Amino acid sequence: MGRVFVAGSINMDVVATADRHPRVGETVAGRQVLHFPGGKGANQAVAASRLGARTTLIGRLGTDSFGRELKAFLGGQGIDLGYVVETAEAHTGTAIITVAEADNTIVVIPGANGLVGADDVEVVPLLAGDVAVSQFEIPLPAIAAFFRRARAAAATTLLNPAPAQPMPRELLALVDILVLNETELGFLAGHELSESDEAAQIIAVARQVQAREDQTICVTLGKRGVLALAGREEIAVPGRAVKALDTTGAGDCFVGALAAQLADDVSLRAALAFANTAASISVQRMGAGPSMPTAKEVAAVL
Repeated sequence: MGRVFVAGSINMDVVATADRHPRVGETVAGRQVLHFPGGKGANQAVAASRLGARTTLIGRLGTDSFGRELKAFLGGQGIDLGYVVETAEAHTGTAIITVAEADNTIVVIPGANGLVGADDVEVVPLLAGDVAVSQFEIPLPAIAAFFRRARAAAATTLLNPAPAQPMPRELLALVDILVLNETELGFLAGHELSESDEAAQIIAVARQVQAREDQTICVTLGKRGVLALAGREEIAVPGRAVKALDTTGAGDCFVGALAAQLADDVSLRAALAFANTAASISVQRMGAGPSMPTAKEVAAVL
């Protein structure tokens, strides 16, 4: 079994719950405020580790109380933190999240995450069969250096380009598997997509984004499931009907689960179905990192 290496953000999520989201300029009464370990990198690492993969996290924390809490939580998940650097130059990354009507709005303050650089990722001991995962909450040059290192080692590269931002073609070409939702896909393609678009339209747009003939693009569609363009093969995984409580971290759960399955040499179709199920479990719980399911929980509903 290969290993999962995640280079990415580590945040403390400060979550406010309310009956509805405020409109611009409006104040609404909240129900409670909660603190959860989060950050897309940390979430994906927690998901992969809980699902049985040997997982290493690469990133940065501040030397503040949030940093200490996050390090203790992540260490308790069985994640290798040997490549997590503590720095006094910036505060620990923080996300301000409002949850209402089973949906969320998020403001992310990068803090120490913005200091992750090539020096942090180029020393990672990647090997053939490993999966290198990243997302857009650390600087893009660090991601490019990480993926160049991974490809030189014959490891698989998996990118979740979120939050959406312009991506250099050179970085896209380093990606073996791109995992994104329809909004992010539309952003990269310069073609707006919505929930009403048919599968054929989404696949057509994915083809526009494909940087290599052997590149896989996985489009997560929430309750509608997943579509994937694997080279020239099209794969569709149906959604699962569940009662969502908090969708924060669902995409990260999918990414971590997919990486864990691929590191275990599971076929792409089966890995997508597994990851889709894992994500559907996570949305039925509050928080991001703590909502990630175990392999036993996923197996129980597959």
